[in-house]
Amino acid sequence: MDDISLEITRGEIMAIVGPNGAGKTTLFNLINGVFPLDEGRIIFEDRDITKFPAYKRAHLGIGRTFQIPRPFASASVLENIAIGAMFGAQGSKINVNTAMEMADHYIDLIGLKDHRDKPAGGLTPIEKKMVELARALAMKPRLLLMDEAMAGMNPKDIDDMVDFIKHIRDTEGIAIVSMVEHIMRAVARLAERVLVMHQGAKLVDEPTQEALTDPRVIEVYLGHPPEEKDA
Repeated sequence: MDDISLEITRGEIMAIVGPNGAGKTTLFNLINGVFPLDEGRIIFEDRDITKFPAYKRAHLGIGRTFQIPRPFASASVLENIAIGAMFGAQGSKINVNTAMEMADHYIDLIGLKDHRDKPAGGLTPIEKKMVELARALAMKPRLLLMDEAMAGMNPKDIDDMVDFIKHIRDTEGIAIVSMVEHIMRAVARLAERVLVMHQGAKLVDEPTQEALTDPRVIEVYLGHPPEEKDA
C-alpha cells in the first residue's frame, strides 16, 4: 500500500473500486487486522487499534463479509448466524439462547426463514452470501466491510442487494464500506462516496458522481484517456 489515508463516518456508505490488483482486498485486510501494518496507524472511534488482532477488532465493532462465503456447511443457517452474535461486539455479554434469538431476527431480515434449520452448505451461492451478511450483522458492527457482495449477481439481484444494504445502514446505524468490482451501476446507486484505488494507491476519494466522471478514473478503467474513446 502507498500512503493511503481515508476516513469514514457513522452512517456513511463508501464504495471502494479499482482494477484487479489495485490493492482493495489488501486494504480490507489491513483494516480488519488480517495483515499487520508496516507503517501508519488505524484509528477506530478515537482508539488506536493498529496493533490489535482481527478478533479484538471484531469485538470492538468491525465486521466483514468475504467475496466467497464459507459457512459452516453442516451447521444450520440459524447456528451459522448465531456464531456471529457470540463472537461479535456483544459476545461476552450474551448466552447461547440470546445468540439464537438474535440469529432469528437476522434470518427474518434476510428473508431466509424457510431455510432456518437447513444445513448452510446446501444453500445457493446468493443465499450463502446473505447468510454471511446476516452473520456479520449479528456481530453488531459499527463498521461493516463488504467484499464483493454483489459479484456474480444478475441486475435484479444487484438492485435488491443495493436496497438491502441501504436498509441495514438506516436501521442498524452503521458505516458500510463496500468493495465493488466493475459494477458501476451499483456504485452509483449505493455509495455517497467512492474511493478509487490504482496500483496500491489512492487515485480518487470524492463524492460518487464526481469520482465516476473523473478523467483519471475513466482512464484507469478504460485503459486510455477519455478523449481517445471514440478515436
